[in-house]
Amino acid sequence: MVGKIIQIAVITLLSGSLAQAVTSKENYNYYCAQCHGLEGKGDGPNATESQPVSPKDHTDAKEMSELTKDDVIKVIRGGGAATGKSTMMPPFGKTITDAEIQDLVNYLRKLCNCKFENEP
Repeated sequence: MVGKIIQIAVITLLSGSLAQAVTSKENYNYYCAQCHGLEGKGDGPNATESQPVSPKDHTDAKEMSELTKDDVIKVIRGGGAATGKSTMMPPFGKTITDAEIQDLVNYLRKLCNCKFENEP
């Protein structure tokens, strides 16, 4: 019994030390940069001329500021099809948490150096 308690305690300690918070930039680089590029310019390695549409340039303040925050959340959560955009954009709502989605929204604001439509 004592052995099992020690084993559980060790597993708990190890899993707690391995679980680190992921930054919004790390999530962006992992989930988004393949198409949108590390700097968000829509020039990632998967952004080829053979794609039917080009990935959005997240640094384009004019274009990004025409989106609402809800639009951005909806496309991250549900993918391009959720907003009538390209189905090439996959949904991440079951992959990342709501808090991580909000962090990505904030990161996108930094990339475009803008606010989304209807934001104060």
